[in-house]
Amino acid sequence: MAGLWFDELTVGQTFEHAIRRTVTETDNVLFTAMTHNPAQLHLDEEYMRGTDYGQRIVNSAFTLGLMVGISVGDTTLGTAVANLGWDEVRFPAPLFHGDTVHVTTEVLELRESKSRPDQGIVVFLHRAYNQKGELVASCKRAGLQRKKPQ
Repeated sequence: MAGLWFDELTVGQTFEHAIRRTVTETDNVLFTAMTHNPAQLHLDEEYMRGTDYGQRIVNSAFTLGLMVGISVGDTTLGTAVANLGWDEVRFPAPLFHGDTVHVTTEVLELRESKSRPDQGIVVFLHRAYNQKGELVASCKRAGLQRKKPQ
């Protein structure tokens, strides 16, 4: 099993995920079009030249999904039951086409499930950084995780 069982996680445990991903224009435009988001921020290069950013920025929903997705192999692949929610989602700096993302994850909380004795609830803190080490996204994610089979 690539992911970890609830019993194998500890509060304060951190992961420096090995997967890195360079974000492309295609990623951004395709995701933005697929989610019916017509914001000029993501699609109109000419418009964005006249802004503080000077270029299109990557859709934040894509950034969030990428950040969590990169974490899955080390944490929840095959051991997750359900994603329970995302809290405190933040994008302190923009992500641009050509930026390379790397992600860290910290286990913030662990608690037994009251209704499912073979499962527990884990709260992760995910952080995504660009190639310059700038924080571009973070969120807390709660999930229902299987315990190691007896």
